Amino acid sequence: MSDFLSPEEQLALIKRGVDAIYSEEDLLAKLKQNRPLRIKLGMDPTAPDLHFGHTVVLNKLRHFQDLGHEVLFLIGDYTARIGDPTGKNNTRPPLSEEQVKANAKTYAEQVFKILDKDKTKIVFNSEWFGKMSAGDMIALASQVTVSRMLERDDFSKRYASQTPIAIHEFLYPLVQGYDSVALQADVELGGTDQTFNILMGRTLQGRYNQEAQVCITMPILEGLDGVQKMSKSLGNYIGIDDPAGVMFQKVLSMPDSLIPRYFELLSFKPMDEVNALLDEMANGRNPQEIKRILALELIERFHGAEAAENAHKSAGNRLADGELPVDLPEVTLSLGEQDKLFITQVLNGANLAKNSAQAKDMLSRGAVKVDGEVVDASFALSAGQAVVIQAGKKAYARVTVT
Repeated sequence: MSDFLSPEEQLALIKRGVDAIYSEEDLLAKLKQNRPLRIKLGMDPTAPDLHFGHTVVLNKLRHFQDLGHEVLFLIGDYTARIGDPTGKNNTRPPLSEEQVKANAKTYAEQVFKILDKDKTKIVFNSEWFGKMSAGDMIALASQVTVSRMLERDDFSKRYASQTPIAIHEFLYPLVQGYDSVALQADVELGGTDQTFNILMGRTLQGRYNQEAQVCITMPILEGLDGVQKMSKSLGNYIGIDDPAGVMFQKVLSMPDSLIPRYFELLSFKPMDEVNALLDEMANGRNPQEIKRILALELIERFHGAEAAENAHKSAGNRLADGELPVDLPEVTLSLGEQDKLFITQVLNGANLAKNSAQAKDMLSRGAVKVDGEVVDASFALSAGQAVVIQAGKKAYARVTVT
């Protein structure tokens, strides 16, 4: 096809953010065939929601699509019933068929926020494994030795510590590898934690007289703490279904040290633009401004341009022109037997201050505004008044006194 970039130009784009390619020489040879390559990514629907850590490999799939290649997004509805032992120190319970189906449906919906639906083929590995006999599975198991399986770091550690390894766990890499045989994949993507599994596909294709796939591994994205990998269980994640305001706030809260990493792995901006932004930051530009650029790009991708434009409001941030959050909390306070409520009482009652001491501190610093005007501790509200109160930079409420 004449509209392909040259193999060398394609390779340069593909290598962005990549951890390893097995092997670069083989990939270049495939690109020189000047045809759409079959690019495979398999994901087990083990949880209903995806986060930005999952999108690192999805973004690379999109790169391949933009270069004119065919994407095979494989939902492991069969392998999810086995349970991927990767990184586990004990046997993981398999999911029920109902759980798998429910999660698979949400996966299919979420990935099209990144992938081009018209250029993506979604496949399920139950299509071929559901037809396999016990004899077929035994024949597949005969292709690899136990010693080869024990080369996996997690298996070898569990074996050495006498932690049980169930036989079915040895089947997982074989089953994932056979997916590549069934799909005749040219390239398979995965995180670095999937290296053993995707190399198994390369091995099995050779055993089944197919041209071996190229294996590309992507880094594991650090979470918002900047240390551990992004994970819902650790609470350091950004979900792709997070509301725009939440997404905005989370990106702006990340450590400055993550900015280059997140731009490289999550942004679709050309690297020369990214490097220019990083140079500006190195020369004194506020890192928060750089984070904001990334946040707006990501919000537009997952929620649209209008949501990106208004994300700062949903996040509870106020602009200089006096715009208020779209989700302004509404609070009603009762006078009771009093004839007025002093502002310290209002701040406490509206949960805009933790206690009276904090309320007084904010008032003394001029950090409390009522309808946009700074007030002091003598300010009070009477029955029937309804005002917007700002306490500090991000805490807002519309307070009505009855």
